[in-house]
Amino acid sequence: MRKVVAKFGGTSLADAGQFRKIKQIVKADAGRRFIVASAPGKRFSEDVKVTDLLLRAFGQAVAGQPFEATLALIDGRYRSIVEELGLDFPLSEEIAKLRAHLMDAPSRDYVLSRGEYLNAKLLAQYLGYTFVDPEWCVCFDSEGRLDAALSRRTMGAALRPLENAVIAGFYGADMDGNVRTLSRGGSDVTGSLAAAAIDADLYENWTDVSGLLAADPRIVPEPKTVPFVSYRELRTLSYMGASVLHTDAVLPVSDMDIPINIRNTDRPEDAGTTILRRLPKGETKYPIIGVAGRVGMSVIQVEKVMASDGSGFTAVMLDILKNRQLPFETCLTGIDTVTLVIRSDLLAPCKDDLFDEIRATLKPDYLGLTERLSMIAVIGEKDTESSDANLRVLQALLNAGMPINTINQGAGKLNLLIGVPEEKYEEAIRAIYRTIDESL
Repeated sequence: MRKVVAKFGGTSLADAGQFRKIKQIVKADAGRRFIVASAPGKRFSEDVKVTDLLLRAFGQAVAGQPFEATLALIDGRYRSIVEELGLDFPLSEEIAKLRAHLMDAPSRDYVLSRGEYLNAKLLAQYLGYTFVDPEWCVCFDSEGRLDAALSRRTMGAALRPLENAVIAGFYGADMDGNVRTLSRGGSDVTGSLAAAAIDADLYENWTDVSGLLAADPRIVPEPKTVPFVSYRELRTLSYMGASVLHTDAVLPVSDMDIPINIRNTDRPEDAGTTILRRLPKGETKYPIIGVAGRVGMSVIQVEKVMASDGSGFTAVMLDILKNRQLPFETCLTGIDTVTLVIRSDLLAPCKDDLFDEIRATLKPDYLGLTERLSMIAVIGEKDTESSDANLRVLQALLNAGMPINTINQGAGKLNLLIGVPEEKYEEAIRAIYRTIDESL
């Protein structure tokens, strides 16, 4: 029998009604033996995620403020699930433990982890599966960094002997037993690690959309769903703002060539998007499959005659950034120029000092800064040498009268990174999407 790891996000586990949907989904496929659970998300647009309530309670506790009202809201979210599903669950005891922790030097990571912990325990009882606490098998070092290799081994040891299991997402523990959390959305990473740990045939990621959309639906009305996408493409789109999957969730499964299927809990009949290393034979390779972007960017341009004559000009420039621990999004080099794209919020605190250092060290002929830019990534799998997709994208922007500040193109496959003014960001996304809509 095939082995499937199914991760359910916060909206999929927001209330008792969603729990019932999940049970139908899980029982519909005997291969769905290992389930990863998130904390309850929003039930409606004005609702508050349980993780945000836990963060509020923690903030109140460390500030010496009353937190009982917030704790009551958290209790109420879980109590409604327990009562509506008729579960025999010691919720009062669990809330009492959380209250005691909040009253005595609370740990932020521990408090935030209780959302996934409680939801996973409830789901395990509801499904009749074994609960696996990631404190036992998701490993962090003393600095709070995930040890993915060790986690895969320990998760495999914990999960393989079990017929069925529910594991809480988002957290684990370090070697001293302290609870540590991943970044928000980290349950995706837990699911990916679990799939790699048991050598799963498939990693399903269940959410509130029917797969990866070709553009942000807040900008483009009803964008198409992408049927297939490569690991590389997904990493690019996720990094640039497509929020379906945590960027780090791709790595563990891609190493083992395990497909990811993004599905919709509310529409389980939809095929969703499948992510894999190579497209299946017979499937169309689309020249353009998605567009995503980020605002709040700045571009630094450094010019110096003979910068490329072997003097190490670019290397020195990058060393300046490295020594300041200032990351950059992309670096473009010309015969006499170096152009760097950097997040504006990271650049702002050190901008003046950085420019002084560049002038003193490199003595450039010109040093310029352009702010309030957005960077837009356009990707596709069809070889650019046999496609005019990149030309069509640029022509669409030209036709829209769009000023383009920077262009960076990867080799072999379509991977354009285009800089446009922030105020033109949404207009540019819509113009580019029209070329995608013609392809899909």
